[in-house]
Amino acid sequence: MKIVVSVGGSVLARALVPEKFRSYAAALKELSKKNTVFIVTGGGQAARDYIKAARELGSDEATCDIIGIQLTRLNARLLIAALGDVAYHEPPLNYMEAKNASLCGKIVVMGGVSPGHTTDAVSAILAEYVGADLLINATSIDGVYTSDPKKNKNAKKFETMTPKQLIEVVMRTEMVAGANSPIDLLAAKVIERSNIRTIVLNGENPKDIVKAVSGKHKGTVIEKNNGSKGDKDESGEDACNLGYFRDKGCTL
Repeated sequence: MKIVVSVGGSVLARALVPEKFRSYAAALKELSKKNTVFIVTGGGQAARDYIKAARELGSDEATCDIIGIQLTRLNARLLIAALGDVAYHEPPLNYMEAKNASLCGKIVVMGGVSPGHTTDAVSAILAEYVGADLLINATSIDGVYTSDPKKNKNAKKFETMTPKQLIEVVMRTEMVAGANSPIDLLAAKVIERSNIRTIVLNGENPKDIVKAVSGKHKGTVIEKNNGSKGDKDESGEDACNLGYFRDKGCTL
């Protein structure tokens, strides 16, 4: 199986702790025994600090994005160091380089690519480009909710949903000031157009990423129902049971 794992900076590098990189390396080594693995790393607190300083010094937003990209690539290098010989030796700078690097049979670890593209977006585009069977978004929450669970204790989690429903959730979330969307809109659109099977889960314990590949996880599965019209669409039923899409008749 070909797998892309997006590891948010808030999970991997909230603080610069070598043991966190080692634990991720151990899990990824296990995952790579039977799978082709790509990793996209986020920037973490260091990226936010540098971007904040850049803004205060008068940098434009594109420059701030470039600074953030550089920090994601530093985190990629740290993870490569932790992985050792099982990883490709350099973080690829674009999707073509990443695909070519995977031909050597090693784990490919990369950071950001272009200004304006988040870690989520880079991961989704990479998954589309390499024809991944699965995209795992390892973040600081354990799935996709009806609203931000960190701010709304009554938020309900989706066990399953379709890409179309994901886009609606993201759009509703992003319209609320200060809200924290589980996946950004561009990533959700890419997931929809290529029907990429995606799992959003809490990435604090990297072993949960390995378990997710075999279906053992507590996250949210995003995928389009590929059965016939008579088949039961479990993702649609789950979303409707939460009452989230009833204003639109629970259509998929």
